[in-house]
Amino acid sequence: MLNSIRKFSKTFFAKIILVIMIIPFVLWGMGGVFTSGNTNNVVKINNKNISTQDFMDFLNTANIDVEAIRENLDNNVLEQLISNLVSKEILKFEVENLNLSISENALAQNIKKNPNFQDDNDKFSRIKYEKFLLSNNLTAAQFEMSLKKNELEKKLFYYIGGGIKSPFFITNKIFKEQESKINLDYINLNKAYLSKNDITEKNIENFINENSEELKEEYINFSYIKISPKNLLGTDEYNEIFFNKIDEIENKILNGEKITNIASTYNLKLINKDNYIKNENSNTIEKKIYELKDNKIELFDEGNFYVLYQINKVDKILPKSNNKEFKNKITELLYQKNKYEFNKKILEQIGKKEFNQKDFEDLSAKNSIKVEKILINSVNDDKKFTEDSVKLIYSLPQKSFTLLSDDLDNIYLVKIVKIDAKNITKKSNKFKNFDNQGKIKLREQMYSSYDNSLTNKYEVNINQKTLERVKNYFK
Repeated sequence: MLNSIRKFSKTFFAKIILVIMIIPFVLWGMGGVFTSGNTNNVVKINNKNISTQDFMDFLNTANIDVEAIRENLDNNVLEQLISNLVSKEILKFEVENLNLSISENALAQNIKKNPNFQDDNDKFSRIKYEKFLLSNNLTAAQFEMSLKKNELEKKLFYYIGGGIKSPFFITNKIFKEQESKINLDYINLNKAYLSKNDITEKNIENFINENSEELKEEYINFSYIKISPKNLLGTDEYNEIFFNKIDEIENKILNGEKITNIASTYNLKLINKDNYIKNENSNTIEKKIYELKDNKIELFDEGNFYVLYQINKVDKILPKSNNKEFKNKITELLYQKNKYEFNKKILEQIGKKEFNQKDFEDLSAKNSIKVEKILINSVNDDKKFTEDSVKLIYSLPQKSFTLLSDDLDNIYLVKIVKIDAKNITKKSNKFKNFDNQGKIKLREQMYSSYDNSLTNKYEVNINQKTLERVKNYFK
Protein backbone atom coordinates (compact mmCIF):
# COMPACT_ATOMS: atom_id res chain seq x y z
CA MET A 1 0.00 0.00 0.00
CA LEU A 2 2.78 2.45 0.91
CA ASN A 3 4.57 1.70 -2.34
CA SER A 4 1.50 2.73 -4.36
CA ILE A 5 1.21 5.98 -2.34
CA ARG A 6 4.92 6.51 -2.83
CA LYS A 7 4.70 6.11 -6.61
CA PHE A 8 1.70 8.42 -6.75
CA SER A 9 3.51 11.08 -4.74
CA LYS A 10 6.35 11.30 -7.29
CA THR A 11 6.44 12.58 -10.85
CA PHE A 12 6.11 9.72 -13.33
CA PHE A 13 6.13 11.53 -16.69
CA ALA A 14 9.83 10.76 -17.24
CA LYS A 15 9.26 7.10 -16.38
CA ILE A 16 6.50 6.80 -19.00
CA ILE A 17 8.81 8.33 -21.62
CA LEU A 18 11.55 5.84 -20.65
CA VAL A 19 9.20 2.86 -20.98
CA ILE A 20 8.11 4.05 -24.42
CA MET A 21 11.61 4.82 -25.67
CA ILE A 22 14.02 2.38 -24.06
CA ILE A 23 12.41 -1.07 -24.56
CA PRO A 24 12.28 -0.91 -28.38
CA PHE A 25 15.72 0.76 -28.54
CA VAL A 26 17.35 -2.03 -26.55
CA LEU A 27 16.12 -4.67 -28.97
CA TRP A 28 16.57 -2.72 -32.18
CA GLY A 29 20.14 -2.08 -31.04
CA MET A 30 20.92 -5.78 -31.41
CA GLY A 31 21.31 -5.58 -35.19
CA GLY A 32 24.92 -4.45 -35.10
CA VAL A 33 26.16 -7.52 -33.26
CA PHE A 34 25.39 -9.84 -36.18
CA THR A 35 27.08 -10.27 -39.50
CA SER A 36 25.31 -10.25 -42.84
CA GLY A 37 24.61 -13.21 -45.10
CA ASN A 38 23.39 -16.67 -44.05
CA THR A 39 24.92 -16.28 -40.59
CA ASN A 40 22.31 -13.59 -39.93
CA ASN A 41 19.44 -16.08 -40.34
CA VAL A 42 18.18 -17.58 -37.11
CA VAL A 43 15.75 -20.08 -38.63
CA LYS A 44 14.72 -21.39 -42.03
CA ILE A 45 11.21 -22.63 -42.94
CA ASN A 46 11.40 -24.55 -46.21
CA ASN A 47 13.01 -21.91 -48.49
CA LYS A 48 12.09 -18.91 -46.33
CA ASN A 49 14.81 -17.43 -44.12
CA ILE A 50 13.93 -15.62 -40.89
CA SER A 51 16.65 -13.16 -39.96
CA THR A 52 17.70 -11.91 -36.56
CA GLN A 53 16.02 -8.61 -37.49
CA ASP A 54 12.74 -10.49 -38.08
CA PHE A 55 13.18 -12.08 -34.67
CA MET A 56 13.88 -8.70 -33.03
CA ASP A 57 10.82 -7.19 -34.70
CA PHE A 58 8.77 -10.09 -33.33
CA LEU A 59 10.07 -9.47 -29.79
CA ASN A 60 9.31 -5.76 -30.04
CA THR A 61 5.80 -6.32 -31.39
CA ALA A 62 5.08 -8.83 -28.63
CA ASN A 63 6.45 -6.47 -25.93
CA ILE A 64 8.68 -9.21 -24.56
CA ASP A 65 10.49 -8.06 -21.42
CA VAL A 66 14.25 -8.10 -22.00
CA GLU A 67 15.07 -8.91 -18.38
CA ALA A 68 12.68 -11.86 -18.43
CA ILE A 69 14.53 -13.24 -21.47
CA ARG A 70 17.90 -12.76 -19.77
CA GLU A 71 16.75 -14.52 -16.59
CA ASN A 72 15.33 -17.52 -18.47
CA LEU A 73 18.03 -18.24 -21.04
CA ASP A 74 18.83 -21.54 -19.32
CA ASN A 75 15.13 -22.46 -19.49
CA ASN A 76 15.22 -22.33 -23.32
CA VAL A 77 13.16 -19.14 -23.48
CA LEU A 78 14.71 -18.10 -26.81
CA GLU A 79 13.92 -21.48 -28.33
CA GLN A 80 10.31 -21.11 -27.18
CA LEU A 81 10.07 -17.60 -28.63
CA ILE A 82 11.52 -18.78 -31.94
CA SER A 83 8.98 -21.60 -31.92
CA ASN A 84 6.20 -19.02 -31.48
CA LEU A 85 7.59 -16.98 -34.37
CA VAL A 86 7.80 -20.08 -36.58
CA SER A 87 4.18 -20.94 -35.75
CA LYS A 88 3.09 -17.43 -36.71
CA GLU A 89 5.02 -17.61 -39.99
CA ILE A 90 3.57 -21.00 -40.91
CA LEU A 91 0.03 -19.73 -40.27
CA LYS A 92 0.85 -16.76 -42.49
CA PHE A 93 1.96 -19.14 -45.27
CA GLU A 94 -1.27 -21.13 -44.91
CA VAL A 95 -3.38 -17.95 -45.09
CA GLU A 96 -1.56 -16.93 -48.27
CA ASN A 97 -1.86 -20.40 -49.82
CA LEU A 98 -5.63 -20.37 -49.26
CA ASN A 99 -5.97 -16.77 -50.51
CA LEU A 100 -7.81 -15.75 -47.33
CA SER A 101 -8.44 -12.03 -46.99
CA ILE A 102 -10.27 -9.39 -44.98
CA SER A 103 -11.47 -6.09 -46.41
CA GLU A 104 -10.42 -2.71 -45.05
CA ASN A 105 -14.08 -1.97 -44.34
CA ALA A 106 -14.49 -5.17 -42.29
CA LEU A 107 -11.32 -4.34 -40.37
CA ALA A 108 -12.59 -0.82 -39.63
CA GLN A 109 -15.92 -2.21 -38.41
CA ASN A 110 -14.08 -4.66 -36.16
CA ILE A 111 -12.22 -1.77 -34.50
CA LYS A 112 -15.35 0.39 -34.17
CA LYS A 113 -17.29 -2.45 -32.51
CA ASN A 114 -14.54 -3.21 -29.99
CA PRO A 115 -16.05 -2.45 -26.51
CA ASN A 116 -12.68 -1.04 -25.37
CA PHE A 117 -13.00 1.77 -27.90
CA GLN A 118 -16.62 2.74 -27.22
CA ASP A 119 -17.95 5.60 -25.09
CA ASP A 120 -20.82 5.51 -22.59
CA ASN A 121 -23.31 5.67 -25.47
CA ASP A 122 -21.76 2.60 -27.16
CA LYS A 123 -20.35 4.78 -29.92
CA PHE A 124 -16.80 4.53 -31.26
CA SER A 125 -14.51 6.91 -29.37
CA ARG A 126 -11.48 8.12 -31.29
CA ILE A 127 -10.01 9.39 -28.01
CA LYS A 128 -10.20 5.95 -26.39
CA TYR A 129 -8.65 4.39 -29.48
CA GLU A 130 -5.78 6.87 -29.48
CA LYS A 131 -5.23 6.37 -25.72
CA PHE A 132 -5.04 2.62 -26.25
CA LEU A 133 -2.44 3.04 -28.98
CA LEU A 134 -0.38 5.43 -26.87
CA SER A 135 -0.49 3.29 -23.72
CA ASN A 136 0.62 0.23 -25.70
CA ASN A 137 3.32 2.09 -27.63
CA LEU A 138 1.65 1.30 -30.97
CA THR A 139 0.94 3.24 -34.13
CA ALA A 140 -2.47 2.82 -35.79
CA ALA A 141 -0.78 1.01 -38.69
CA GLN A 142 0.95 -1.46 -36.35
CA PHE A 143 -2.21 -2.22 -34.41
CA GLU A 144 -4.32 -2.62 -37.53
CA MET A 145 -1.72 -4.90 -39.10
CA SER A 146 -1.68 -7.04 -35.95
CA LEU A 147 -5.48 -7.11 -35.88
CA LYS A 148 -5.58 -8.11 -39.53
CA LYS A 149 -3.20 -11.00 -38.87
CA ASN A 150 -5.34 -12.20 -35.96
CA GLU A 151 -8.55 -12.01 -38.01
CA LEU A 152 -6.95 -13.93 -40.87
CA GLU A 153 -5.76 -16.61 -38.43
CA LYS A 154 -9.35 -16.86 -37.13
CA LYS A 155 -10.55 -17.29 -40.70
CA LEU A 156 -7.96 -20.02 -41.22
CA PHE A 157 -9.10 -21.96 -38.17
CA TYR A 158 -12.73 -21.51 -39.15
CA TYR A 159 -11.83 -22.80 -42.62
CA ILE A 160 -10.32 -25.91 -40.98
CA GLY A 161 -12.90 -26.58 -38.30
CA GLY A 162 -15.94 -24.50 -39.21
CA GLY A 163 -19.25 -26.12 -40.09
CA ILE A 164 -18.50 -29.32 -38.15
CA LYS A 165 -21.53 -31.32 -37.05
CA SER A 166 -21.42 -33.86 -34.27
CA PRO A 167 -22.88 -37.27 -35.18
CA PHE A 168 -25.56 -38.44 -32.75
CA PHE A 169 -23.42 -41.32 -31.46
CA ILE A 170 -20.67 -38.90 -30.36
CA THR A 171 -23.17 -36.57 -28.67
CA ASN A 172 -24.76 -39.58 -26.97
CA LYS A 173 -21.35 -40.95 -25.88
CA ILE A 174 -20.40 -37.65 -24.24
CA PHE A 175 -23.81 -37.54 -22.55
CA LYS A 176 -23.30 -41.02 -21.10
CA GLU A 177 -19.78 -40.17 -19.96
CA GLN A 178 -21.11 -37.21 -17.95
CA GLU A 179 -24.71 -37.96 -17.02
CA SER A 180 -24.72 -41.65 -16.08
CA LYS A 181 -25.95 -42.53 -12.59
CA ILE A 182 -23.26 -44.41 -10.69
CA ASN A 183 -23.87 -46.47 -7.53
CA LEU A 184 -20.87 -46.73 -5.22
CA ASP A 185 -19.92 -48.70 -2.13
CA TYR A 186 -17.20 -47.02 -0.10
CA ILE A 187 -15.34 -47.10 3.20
CA ASN A 188 -13.46 -44.30 4.94
CA LEU A 189 -9.89 -45.53 5.48
CA ASN A 190 -9.15 -43.32 8.49
CA LYS A 191 -9.69 -46.24 10.88
CA ALA A 192 -7.46 -48.49 8.81
CA TYR A 193 -4.38 -46.31 9.24
CA LEU A 194 -1.90 -46.57 12.08
CA SER A 195 -3.18 -44.30 14.85
CA LYS A 196 -0.96 -41.46 16.06
CA ASN A 197 -1.43 -42.86 19.57
CA ASP A 198 0.18 -46.12 18.42
CA ILE A 199 3.39 -44.36 17.33
CA THR A 200 5.95 -45.16 20.05
CA GLU A 201 8.93 -43.25 21.40
CA LYS A 202 11.11 -45.88 19.76
CA ASN A 203 9.44 -45.19 16.37
CA ILE A 204 10.17 -41.48 16.80
CA GLU A 205 13.77 -42.06 17.90
CA ASN A 206 14.50 -44.38 14.95
CA PHE A 207 12.99 -41.93 12.47
CA ILE A 208 15.09 -39.06 13.84
CA ASN A 209 18.29 -41.13 13.66
CA GLU A 210 17.58 -42.19 10.07
CA ASN A 211 16.71 -38.67 8.89
CA SER A 212 18.75 -36.41 11.16
CA GLU A 213 20.20 -34.20 8.38
CA GLU A 214 16.84 -33.67 6.67
CA LEU A 215 15.17 -32.86 10.00
CA LYS A 216 17.57 -30.09 10.97
CA GLU A 217 15.80 -26.73 11.19
CA GLU A 218 17.14 -23.24 10.61
CA TYR A 219 17.42 -21.00 13.66
CA ILE A 220 18.28 -17.38 12.94
CA ASN A 221 19.64 -14.34 14.73
CA PHE A 222 18.28 -11.16 13.22
CA SER A 223 17.64 -7.49 13.87
CA TYR A 224 14.84 -5.34 12.52
CA ILE A 225 13.36 -1.84 12.59
CA LYS A 226 9.79 -0.70 12.03
CA ILE A 227 9.79 2.58 10.10
CA SER A 228 6.79 4.91 10.00
CA PRO A 229 6.37 8.69 9.57
CA LYS A 230 5.80 8.87 13.33
CA ASN A 231 9.13 7.39 14.44
CA LEU A 232 11.10 8.77 11.47
CA LEU A 233 9.76 12.35 11.28
CA GLY A 234 7.44 12.76 14.29
CA THR A 235 4.38 13.12 12.06
CA ASP A 236 1.51 10.90 10.94
CA GLU A 237 1.66 12.14 7.34
CA TYR A 238 2.98 9.96 4.52
CA ASN A 239 4.58 12.79 2.60
CA GLU A 240 7.38 13.28 0.07
CA ILE A 241 9.93 13.88 2.84
CA PHE A 242 9.11 10.48 4.35
CA PHE A 243 9.56 8.68 1.05
CA ASN A 244 12.79 10.56 0.36
CA LYS A 245 14.09 9.28 3.71
CA ILE A 246 13.08 5.75 2.69
CA ASP A 247 15.07 6.25 -0.52
CA GLU A 248 18.05 7.35 1.54
CA ILE A 249 17.81 4.19 3.65
CA GLU A 250 17.57 2.01 0.51
CA ASN A 251 20.71 3.68 -0.86
CA LYS A 252 22.53 3.03 2.41
CA ILE A 253 21.58 -0.65 2.17
CA LEU A 254 22.88 -0.82 -1.40
CA ASN A 255 26.13 0.79 -0.22
CA GLY A 256 26.59 -1.98 2.35
CA GLU A 257 25.68 -0.04 5.50
CA LYS A 258 24.69 -2.18 8.49
CA ILE A 259 21.33 -1.98 10.22
CA THR A 260 22.90 -0.83 13.49
CA ASN A 261 24.33 2.27 11.78
CA ILE A 262 21.01 3.02 10.07
CA ALA A 263 19.14 2.70 13.38
CA SER A 264 21.63 5.03 15.03
CA THR A 265 21.57 7.60 12.18
CA TYR A 266 17.78 7.95 12.23
CA ASN A 267 17.32 7.32 15.96
CA LEU A 268 15.15 4.24 15.36
CA LYS A 269 14.51 1.42 17.81
CA LEU A 270 16.38 -1.78 16.90
CA ILE A 271 14.74 -5.10 17.83
CA ASN A 272 17.05 -8.14 18.15
CA LYS A 273 16.02 -11.80 18.04
CA ASP A 274 18.34 -14.75 18.72
CA ASN A 275 17.84 -18.47 18.00
CA TYR A 276 14.49 -17.70 16.41
CA ILE A 277 12.41 -20.25 14.50
CA LYS A 278 8.97 -19.67 13.06
CA ASN A 279 6.06 -21.31 14.87
CA GLU A 280 2.29 -20.99 15.07
CA ASN A 281 2.60 -18.23 17.69
CA SER A 282 5.07 -16.10 15.68
CA ASN A 283 4.09 -12.48 15.14
CA THR A 284 3.42 -11.52 11.52
CA ILE A 285 6.55 -9.42 10.96
CA GLU A 286 9.01 -11.88 12.47
CA LYS A 287 7.36 -14.75 10.60
CA LYS A 288 7.79 -12.87 7.32
CA ILE A 289 11.44 -12.09 8.11
CA TYR A 290 12.03 -15.80 8.76
CA GLU A 291 10.47 -16.64 5.38
CA LEU A 292 12.74 -14.04 3.70
CA LYS A 293 15.86 -15.16 5.55
CA ASP A 294 17.76 -15.98 2.33
CA ASN A 295 17.96 -12.22 1.72
CA LYS A 296 20.52 -11.02 4.27
CA ILE A 297 19.24 -7.44 4.47
CA GLU A 298 16.06 -6.03 2.99
CA LEU A 299 13.44 -3.30 3.32
CA PHE A 300 9.82 -4.29 2.74
CA ASP A 301 6.42 -2.61 2.80
CA GLU A 302 4.16 -3.92 5.56
CA GLY A 303 1.03 -1.91 4.79
CA ASN A 304 1.14 1.07 7.17
CA PHE A 305 4.89 1.06 7.77
CA TYR A 306 8.18 -0.27 6.39
CA VAL A 307 10.33 -2.98 7.96
CA LEU A 308 14.11 -3.07 7.61
CA TYR A 309 15.71 -6.33 8.73
CA GLN A 310 19.17 -7.87 8.74
CA ILE A 311 19.95 -11.58 9.14
CA ASN A 312 22.98 -11.86 11.42
CA LYS A 313 23.38 -15.64 11.68
CA VAL A 314 21.72 -18.84 10.45
CA ASP A 315 22.30 -22.18 12.22
CA LYS A 316 20.95 -25.57 11.14
CA ILE A 317 20.14 -27.44 14.35
CA LEU A 318 18.45 -30.76 15.05
CA PRO A 319 15.82 -30.01 17.71
CA LYS A 320 15.79 -32.16 20.82
CA SER A 321 13.41 -35.11 20.73
CA ASN A 322 11.69 -33.91 23.91
CA ASN A 323 10.77 -30.62 22.20
CA LYS A 324 6.98 -30.82 22.08
CA GLU A 325 6.54 -29.12 18.70
CA PHE A 326 9.32 -31.19 17.13
CA LYS A 327 7.91 -34.39 18.57
CA ASN A 328 4.46 -33.56 17.21
CA LYS A 329 6.02 -32.85 13.82
CA ILE A 330 7.76 -36.27 13.75
CA THR A 331 4.57 -37.99 14.86
CA GLU A 332 2.69 -36.35 12.00
CA LEU A 333 5.42 -37.31 9.52
CA LEU A 334 5.29 -40.94 10.65
CA TYR A 335 1.49 -40.95 10.45
CA GLN A 336 1.51 -39.52 6.93
CA LYS A 337 4.28 -41.93 5.87
CA ASN A 338 2.27 -44.91 7.06
CA LYS A 339 -0.87 -43.55 5.43
CA TYR A 340 0.96 -43.07 2.13
CA GLU A 341 2.42 -46.58 2.16
CA PHE A 342 -0.95 -48.11 3.07
CA ASN A 343 -2.70 -46.31 0.19
CA LYS A 344 0.14 -47.10 -2.21
CA LYS A 345 -0.12 -50.82 -1.46
CA ILE A 346 -3.87 -50.85 -2.19
CA LEU A 347 -3.41 -48.91 -5.44
CA GLU A 348 -0.67 -51.34 -6.54
CA GLN A 349 -3.02 -54.28 -5.87
CA ILE A 350 -5.80 -52.58 -7.82
CA GLY A 351 -3.43 -51.79 -10.71
CA LYS A 352 -2.36 -55.47 -10.88
CA LYS A 353 -6.03 -56.57 -10.63
CA GLU A 354 -5.18 -58.37 -7.38
CA PHE A 355 -7.76 -56.53 -5.26
CA ASN A 356 -11.25 -58.07 -5.20
CA GLN A 357 -14.58 -57.99 -3.36
CA LYS A 358 -13.29 -60.26 -0.60
CA ASP A 359 -10.35 -57.91 0.07
CA PHE A 360 -12.81 -55.02 0.24
CA GLU A 361 -15.02 -56.86 2.76
CA ASP A 362 -12.06 -58.10 4.83
CA LEU A 363 -10.60 -54.60 5.11
CA SER A 364 -13.99 -53.32 6.27
CA ALA A 365 -14.47 -56.10 8.83
CA LYS A 366 -10.89 -56.07 10.18
CA ASN A 367 -11.03 -52.36 10.98
CA SER A 368 -14.74 -52.23 11.93
CA ILE A 369 -15.48 -49.78 9.14
CA LYS A 370 -19.07 -49.60 7.94
CA VAL A 371 -19.63 -49.90 4.19
CA GLU A 372 -21.54 -46.83 2.97
CA LYS A 373 -23.54 -46.45 -0.24
CA ILE A 374 -24.00 -43.40 -2.45
CA LEU A 375 -25.48 -42.51 -5.84
CA ILE A 376 -23.45 -40.08 -8.00
CA ASN A 377 -25.86 -38.33 -10.36
CA SER A 378 -23.41 -36.77 -12.83
CA VAL A 379 -19.78 -35.87 -13.40
CA ASN A 380 -20.57 -32.52 -11.71
CA ASP A 381 -21.94 -34.15 -8.55
CA ASP A 382 -19.10 -33.36 -6.12
CA LYS A 383 -21.10 -33.11 -2.89
CA LYS A 384 -19.25 -36.06 -1.35
CA PHE A 385 -15.96 -36.38 -3.25
CA THR A 386 -13.68 -33.83 -4.87
CA GLU A 387 -14.23 -32.74 -8.46
CA ASP A 388 -11.16 -34.67 -9.65
CA SER A 389 -12.29 -37.78 -7.77
CA VAL A 390 -15.69 -37.69 -9.47
CA LYS A 391 -14.02 -37.35 -12.89
CA LEU A 392 -11.93 -40.41 -12.03
CA ILE A 393 -15.08 -42.39 -11.19
CA TYR A 394 -16.57 -41.56 -14.60
CA SER A 395 -13.42 -42.78 -16.35
CA LEU A 396 -13.61 -46.28 -14.79
CA PRO A 397 -15.69 -49.34 -15.70
CA GLN A 398 -18.31 -51.05 -13.57
CA LYS A 399 -17.06 -53.38 -10.76
CA SER A 400 -13.72 -51.57 -10.53
CA PHE A 401 -12.06 -50.30 -7.35
CA THR A 402 -10.20 -47.05 -6.69
CA LEU A 403 -9.22 -44.54 -4.00
CA LEU A 404 -10.98 -41.17 -3.80
CA SER A 405 -10.71 -38.13 -1.56
CA ASP A 406 -13.00 -35.42 -0.24
CA ASP A 407 -12.39 -31.74 0.46
CA LEU A 408 -11.21 -32.58 4.00
CA ASP A 409 -8.49 -34.90 2.63
CA ASN A 410 -10.21 -38.04 3.86
CA ILE A 411 -9.33 -41.04 1.69
CA TYR A 412 -11.97 -43.59 0.67
CA LEU A 413 -11.74 -47.04 -0.85
CA VAL A 414 -14.52 -47.18 -3.44
CA LYS A 415 -16.18 -49.86 -5.56
CA ILE A 416 -18.23 -48.92 -8.62
CA VAL A 417 -21.22 -51.21 -8.12
CA LYS A 418 -23.42 -50.19 -11.05
CA ILE A 419 -23.41 -47.68 -13.91
CA ASP A 420 -26.85 -46.71 -15.17
CA ALA A 421 -26.19 -45.16 -18.60
CA LYS A 422 -29.22 -43.97 -20.53
CA ASN A 423 -29.35 -42.48 -24.02
CA ILE A 424 -30.05 -38.83 -24.69
CA THR A 425 -32.90 -37.81 -26.99
CA LYS A 426 -32.80 -35.00 -29.51
CA LYS A 427 -35.80 -33.47 -27.73
CA SER A 428 -33.89 -33.21 -24.44
CA ASN A 429 -33.18 -29.67 -23.23
CA LYS A 430 -29.60 -30.86 -22.66
CA PHE A 431 -29.08 -32.07 -26.22
CA LYS A 432 -27.72 -28.77 -27.56
CA ASN A 433 -25.10 -28.58 -24.82
CA PHE A 434 -23.76 -32.08 -25.49
CA ASP A 435 -24.01 -31.59 -29.24
CA ASN A 436 -21.75 -28.51 -28.89
CA GLN A 437 -19.30 -30.53 -26.78
CA GLY A 438 -19.22 -33.10 -29.57
CA LYS A 439 -18.42 -30.38 -32.11
CA ILE A 440 -15.61 -29.04 -29.92
CA LYS A 441 -14.15 -32.52 -29.51
CA LEU A 442 -14.22 -33.15 -33.27
CA ARG A 443 -12.74 -29.71 -33.93
CA GLU A 444 -9.87 -30.42 -31.54
CA GLN A 445 -9.21 -33.69 -33.34
CA MET A 446 -9.18 -31.87 -36.68
CA TYR A 447 -6.79 -29.24 -35.34
CA SER A 448 -4.52 -32.02 -34.08
CA SER A 449 -4.56 -33.68 -37.51
CA TYR A 450 -3.93 -30.31 -39.17
CA ASP A 451 -0.98 -29.72 -36.87
CA ASN A 452 0.48 -33.10 -37.87
CA SER A 453 0.04 -32.25 -41.56
CA LEU A 454 1.89 -28.93 -41.07
CA THR A 455 4.75 -30.81 -39.42
CA ASN A 456 5.11 -32.90 -42.57
CA LYS A 457 4.55 -29.94 -44.92
CA TYR A 458 7.15 -27.56 -43.50
CA GLU A 459 10.79 -28.26 -42.77
CA VAL A 460 12.11 -26.05 -39.97
CA ASN A 461 15.84 -25.66 -39.33
CA ILE A 462 17.31 -23.47 -36.58
CA ASN A 463 20.74 -21.93 -37.15
CA GLN A 464 22.37 -22.92 -33.86
CA LYS A 465 25.40 -20.65 -34.33
CA THR A 466 23.20 -17.58 -34.81
CA LEU A 467 21.04 -18.65 -31.89
CA GLU A 468 24.12 -18.87 -29.68
CA ARG A 469 25.13 -15.34 -30.69
CA VAL A 470 21.66 -14.10 -29.78
CA LYS A 471 21.96 -15.84 -26.40
CA ASN A 472 25.37 -14.29 -25.81
CA TYR A 473 23.90 -10.85 -26.49
CA PHE A 474 21.35 -11.28 -23.72
CA LYS A 475 23.87 -12.64 -21.19
